[in-house]
Amino acid sequence: MTCESCGAPLTGRPRNGRPARYCSGACRQRAFRQRSARPDSGRAQTAASPPAQSAARSPRTTAQGCGLPPALDSFVGRRAELSRLRTLLRTSRLLTLTGAGGVGKTRLALEFARSLPGRHGPVDLVELDALSDGVALAPSVATALAVGERAGRSGVDVLVHAIGDTRQLLILDNCEHLAEPCARLIATLLSHCRRLRILATSREALRVPGETVLRVGELSLPPADAGDDPDVLLRADAVRLFVERASSCSPGFTLHRGNGRTVAEICRRLDGLTLAVELAARRAGTLPPSDILAGLGDQMSQLSLLSDGHRTGPGRHSELAAAIDWSHRLLDPAEQAVFRRLAILVGGFDTAAARTVCADEGVAPSRILGILCALEAKSLIARLPGDAAGEAETARFRQLSTIRAYALERLLASGELHSTRRRALVWLNGLTDRAHEEVFPDQAGSPLAVERDNLAAALADTTGHDGVSRPRLELELARVHYEQEQPSAARALLTGLLREHGVRTLGGAVPALAARVACQRADPAQALHLGEQAVAVERTHPHPAGLANALDARAAARLCRGEFDAAVDDLRECLEVVGTLGRPRDTAWCTHHLAWALLQAGGAPEADTLMSRCLPVLRSHAPWNQVAAALHTAGAVRLALGQLESAEALFGEVLQIVPEASFHALYPVEGLALVAAESGDTRRALLLYEASAQARRRLDTVSEAPWRRQVERTVTRISTRLPTSARDAAVSGGRRLSPDRLVAYALRTRSNDHRAATYAAEAADGHLTLTGREFMVAELVAAGLTNRQIAERLGLSIHTVATHLDKVRDKLGLRSRTRIALWVATRTKAGDTPA
Repeated sequence: MTCESCGAPLTGRPRNGRPARYCSGACRQRAFRQRSARPDSGRAQTAASPPAQSAARSPRTTAQGCGLPPALDSFVGRRAELSRLRTLLRTSRLLTLTGAGGVGKTRLALEFARSLPGRHGPVDLVELDALSDGVALAPSVATALAVGERAGRSGVDVLVHAIGDTRQLLILDNCEHLAEPCARLIATLLSHCRRLRILATSREALRVPGETVLRVGELSLPPADAGDDPDVLLRADAVRLFVERASSCSPGFTLHRGNGRTVAEICRRLDGLTLAVELAARRAGTLPPSDILAGLGDQMSQLSLLSDGHRTGPGRHSELAAAIDWSHRLLDPAEQAVFRRLAILVGGFDTAAARTVCADEGVAPSRILGILCALEAKSLIARLPGDAAGEAETARFRQLSTIRAYALERLLASGELHSTRRRALVWLNGLTDRAHEEVFPDQAGSPLAVERDNLAAALADTTGHDGVSRPRLELELARVHYEQEQPSAARALLTGLLREHGVRTLGGAVPALAARVACQRADPAQALHLGEQAVAVERTHPHPAGLANALDARAAARLCRGEFDAAVDDLRECLEVVGTLGRPRDTAWCTHHLAWALLQAGGAPEADTLMSRCLPVLRSHAPWNQVAAALHTAGAVRLALGQLESAEALFGEVLQIVPEASFHALYPVEGLALVAAESGDTRRALLLYEASAQARRRLDTVSEAPWRRQVERTVTRISTRLPTSARDAAVSGGRRLSPDRLVAYALRTRSNDHRAATYAAEAADGHLTLTGREFMVAELVAAGLTNRQIAERLGLSIHTVATHLDKVRDKLGLRSRTRIALWVATRTKAGDTPA
């Protein structure tokens, strides 16, 4: 005899002469609730209508979650996702949570279901991971709903009849291996049961008409500059989860300044993947955080460290490798081959890289794009957003570190590691050819900048470099470090190259770049020595482009030393050499450098003439970073000539095209501070300068010496014009401005200075809850514009506008566009709205 509710063996004796039907009072009450929930519970059953089969796995429940699996530990984070789900449930009858294995889809779905009010009706959970095919799908759902077969009805018909017009939420958990059967069942149920809503979890979308897909991302991570302050670190969901789970395994475990950086780095190494963070945290009972981090540093032992999950959890979650293996088994052989070969590309990849590295006799290059799409749909790779500057790029992907560790194990087991590494090196070496086409390669934007981590990983491997120019790869990596203001790393590579006799084929490119790096390291004597060496080498070669680059590098060294006239001489010769090449963009770039040197030498009128000649060419043909540099030079020239409005417009144009959180944005902010100082607006000048100085300290970057001296002299000169209290307020306000608010404040016109000053003061005091862009979106919503119209007005994508609007709703707690419009109107009447 077994319990009619849970199927457990009955050991008790009959009571009152009747055999026992349930093993406990809880099962008896559960069965009563199930009978009461059925539409025919008030009618006597006949022989043609036998008792419904009891639900042995997931009893029905009200939306409050009485019968859902109990939460045995705390739920951390995901507040934005929960809010988004509540919004989507009002408009969509099928929500599918997608994401990588172990990201937390099931837990989010259950937490969401528990939070629903009772008006949403009963909630049923159907766990599908144990099913091997679609044959048992409908019966499993019927069992979860406590619905048995009736005469003349079976399978889907039983479910349609049982659900009918009842308001109900059905959770289908782990649909990925039964995607097609689930899609067919869901489409049938939704078309016949008009008040049914379904919440599915799957590693890929089900592609049912009307489906709304919410990708569950990794937990939030602390910013790189968060330091070791526990209060700051605990704002990140990944850190909070680690601390909570670690404290349950190691009572007394707390986050403090001694272990804060280590815990944060553990979470970053694991990409904020929920299951990975939990498994790592459970090691805190036996290992200190430093040892956990050391274990994660070795990819080959990473998965063995992330094991030993809950004994009572799903088998696929007992170890992270098993969770990933669950997805891997669903791939066809070609998808498995590409999946494991991608492990070589530690820094991410685009379609071209994947095609070169992963295609071979067994996988045709033409199939790579389709396979990448399939891997992304199955949450085994993740698509990265575009660059911060908003330029159009090809799609770029990455594997999460734990998934990549698993893929690397599969690559080793396949015996393809060496051949895959070889293809990766050939691909990287091919990219360096593009750098040799540039006259000024150190300033053109390295084609390998986005591949920095892949390039470093390839150079770290000492095998498989036959036929591949290692010096060229090292030079290109040094260029990337130079462009990203990492002079120490660049210097280490260049020092080794300068010692090698085999780099003669690179001509003066190595000492020229080394001279620029020495300027970046504030070592002008060494910079000039290396610049002289570069020019001497190039004068012995019949390559005008190499000589032009060397002359430009030596001029940069002389500018660092304050030898402005000598720098002008070098750049005039450089311009003559470049002119023979017939390359208008490079001629314009060299002209811009000459204008900058002339400005330092006191020749602002000639510099202005040169800039009017070269700026239109650069605007039309140069990449954004070169356009930004030229606009800054033009602004500085106009500033020196006293043309303040023109200078302000040019500096403002720079801010429109550079990433707001990068060091590129600090030059125009400082330029606008100089304009404000010369215009007599001392408070604005001090606030902009201090904000820029604070950002430079945070980013650990300094500007070129001539510009830095000009800015510092001006600030020193005007700082005594304000009373102490006003000066302190400006300094404090500048230090508190975040990058987006700084840009928003810097771009205000002088006609709006009062409102801009109010905005800056509020930002400094922390009163504003919205960023500048979020407030702009809110204002346009208040003006009655649609998301598409707002996107066109601000030059953003519709998706970005929707994201900003979601943040506005969450921050203000206002769900409708009407209420957002009222909020904007209230602040406008109060006179404290940012312009």
